[in-house]
Amino acid sequence: MSPLDRWAEVVCFEFGLSPGSVDTRIILEMARDVAHGVDRPAAPVTAYLLGLAVAQGHPLEASAARVSELAAGWEDAPAE
Repeated sequence: MSPLDRWAEVVCFEFGLSPGSVDTRIILEMARDVAHGVDRPAAPVTAYLLGLAVAQGHPLEASAARVSELAAGWEDAPAE
């Protein structure tokens, strides 16, 4: 078991979450896409937002894929 997997397991235990509910590969790929497509600090914030979305019933894999799509098109987003 990798340090990341052990860490996720400990945090899940601490908060009464199922360790099987964590797919670190999906989360890390989405965070990478956001960090490269938007801004590095946006990655942890987006991971948190993804967690909130999943907690509300949105499927993890589809939601992460949608966030990655949004990040890929971010250069085209209007500037504020």
